[in-house]
Amino acid sequence: MKLLVIGFGQCGSNIADSFARINSRAKARRRIEIATGVFAVNTDLADLSGLAHIKSDYRHRILIGGRKSGGHGVGKINELGAEIAREDADKVIDAIRATPRFFESDAFLLVAGAAGGTGSGSISIMTQVLKERYIDKPIYNLIVLPFEHEERTEERTIYNSATCLKSASAVADAIFLVDNQRYVKKNATLRTNLAGINHLIVEPFYNLLCAGEEKKPKFVGARLLDAGDIIQSIAGWSVIGYGQSQIPPFRLPFRSSRNFRDKSTEIHRGIEAMDAAVSELSFKCNPADASRALYLVSAPSKEMNLTVIKELGEYLKSLTPEAIIRNGDYPRNSGALDVSIILSELRDVEKVRRYYLEAAQVVSAIQERQKDIDIKLKEIDEISKDVPSLLQ
Repeated sequence: MKLLVIGFGQCGSNIADSFARINSRAKARRRIEIATGVFAVNTDLADLSGLAHIKSDYRHRILIGGRKSGGHGVGKINELGAEIAREDADKVIDAIRATPRFFESDAFLLVAGAAGGTGSGSISIMTQVLKERYIDKPIYNLIVLPFEHEERTEERTIYNSATCLKSASAVADAIFLVDNQRYVKKNATLRTNLAGINHLIVEPFYNLLCAGEEKKPKFVGARLLDAGDIIQSIAGWSVIGYGQSQIPPFRLPFRSSRNFRDKSTEIHRGIEAMDAAVSELSFKCNPADASRALYLVSAPSKEMNLTVIKELGEYLKSLTPEAIIRNGDYPRNSGALDVSIILSELRDVEKVRRYYLEAAQVVSAIQERQKDIDIKLKEIDEISKDVPSLLQ
């Protein structure tokens, strides 16, 4: 599957930069292209300068709102971010048109942080614009939710997140939810944490995107998971996860390859990888709420057999009893068995509901405070009416 990836704001642009990195890795190691184009869109010039993998020309690093923001961002005001996106949407469209292999793209993936200004405000606007122009291509959003300390200390964080999620859900074909807090390492530096989080957000997509683009017959799965399968498996609120189980480098020389212990170990290894994928889902949810699910097993071909695939399918079905499940195998990895999972069309997303409820309270509290400020200012003006002014 080939994606055209666009990151908005600082958070979205850095994640898009990670997609450019894994695309370069796929081309170097597997001779596969999984991104037809990767773009970063921002109102802050310094943020665009800090990217490492996205091409540095103005068509791939796109500055919008230069007149209104002066190249210094929108200060977490996502209404301004949305306004700028409406006015400068043509810059993004022009960049997409100039992409040589754009029409090979199977879908768009737009990425942003929910709590910021530029990304939070512009992602739904650009999703709507692209949906009107390219009606035949699915448009997915990947929205990153804020850290817990941001929610506790900044009211604007809750408000931005709620308005971003509500607007995006109205226009996107699917939204991948990513909770920053699930990836935090307590003792790591801020830079290390953020770089590690971006890596963990993007890595689950790697095998899923590569599997359907393989050209060499020995790496094409017996049950190929292609773009069509993925598109049919994604809708509404979605989460993605990735787990890995290491394969021992050698077998004991005196043990037959048909030994019952080895068979049991193969199954256990697969379950272990799927357990890791479920525990590392990008967002906390109840798997039973999923209406669609997908899993891909990637391992050396000799490590994958019908029994392992069957056991994994039954295990996932027990977790998602009402979901339509699609699966595939990808005989590529060496030294490990990987499982990638997508749970989609979630019926209940508790944290999103909480954002909506708290945002309404935040708006009410802000309005009350503003009324109090207006009253106090009016009192000061009344007291000062008999004081002479130096202004003419």
